[in-house]
Amino acid sequence: MTGYDFGAWHPMKPIRLQLTIDLVRAYGLDRADGLAVVAPAAATDEQLQLVHTADYIAAVRAAGADPSCADGSCGIGTDDTPAFKNMHEVSALIAGGSLAAADAVWSGAAPHAVNFAGGLHHAMPSAAAGFCVYNDTALAIARLLELGAERVVYVDIDVHHGDGVQTAFWNDPRVLTISLHESPRFLYPGTGFPDETGGPDAEGTAVNVALPPGIADAGWLRAFHAVVPPLVEAFRPDAIVTQHGADTHIEDPLAHLGMTVDGQRLAQVALHDLAHRFCGGRWIATGGGGYAATDVVPRTWTHLVAEAAHAPIDPETELPFEWREQVRIRTGDQGPYRMTDGRTPVFRPFAGGYDPADRLDQAVLATRRAVFPAHGLDPLFDI
Repeated sequence: MTGYDFGAWHPMKPIRLQLTIDLVRAYGLDRADGLAVVAPAAATDEQLQLVHTADYIAAVRAAGADPSCADGSCGIGTDDTPAFKNMHEVSALIAGGSLAAADAVWSGAAPHAVNFAGGLHHAMPSAAAGFCVYNDTALAIARLLELGAERVVYVDIDVHHGDGVQTAFWNDPRVLTISLHESPRFLYPGTGFPDETGGPDAEGTAVNVALPPGIADAGWLRAFHAVVPPLVEAFRPDAIVTQHGADTHIEDPLAHLGMTVDGQRLAQVALHDLAHRFCGGRWIATGGGGYAATDVVPRTWTHLVAEAAHAPIDPETELPFEWREQVRIRTGDQGPYRMTDGRTPVFRPFAGGYDPADRLDQAVLATRRAVFPAHGLDPLFDI
């Protein structure tokens, strides 16, 4: 999967995946009771066509065979999503990981599954976009529906709007897509406003929380808990699929939120809890964005694996010396020393009252007013 490589200059560096699996192994999570590390099969063309068009798949395959021929058509060969050798094969393998996760969770072979190489949420049915070739998260949802799920909730906590997944299920009332992201007024892809609420047959099933720049842990968690749990409870899904882009972190070079690894970990805990409360624990978690490749991404996604494995890591734990040495050798950076950023996030629940002059509360209220009535919820009172 580390072959998903746009080049040394590109911000989406494959070393973030290698350092994550190395940290997972350093903590012994790969040997934890009840956890299995499974090599998936690459997605077949038939499976990819659950979301993508045949012509697009053919274009990806052709670009991977000869990257020099990619001219920007179908979104391949652009500055953000350049072509690379074996693009189809590697992208299909990552997609296969999320499809295998859907199969395992729906069959009951595993209550939870994590594919941190996945989360490629910008890919459209017939175009690459935003560093994303095949939309593995949308494919996992489509597979769950194919297997018999009647309702699926998708929660996207990447700093960028989950536009590709929203597009794939825009008019499908069986899928509730919830995306918390930095306001599209300031950040790619320029979509994800609160008034984007779903197609004519699925009104209220696209949910967008457009957060002001600069929001840190307390504000982000306040927004999350004001929107996500009441909607999940009202929708009563058969499974939850989540995308855990780590680019909400204050150190991320491509965005403008102020979260820490500690806040991101609490979001993982909350989503895990929702899976157990409302859909029998059926939870598929993916990675996503995140461009602080040594300091942030490996810690955040190792916490994700540990949370899903019911083997959480104490945030005060020191990172293994051997892992930090690998970071130094491979990158020249010292790397972090602990699994925490030294924060203990505390937020004020929305149920305690809101401030109509506060930018964050304005964003939360805009979302609640746009979609809560479609689910029988009161925008001002239901928490």
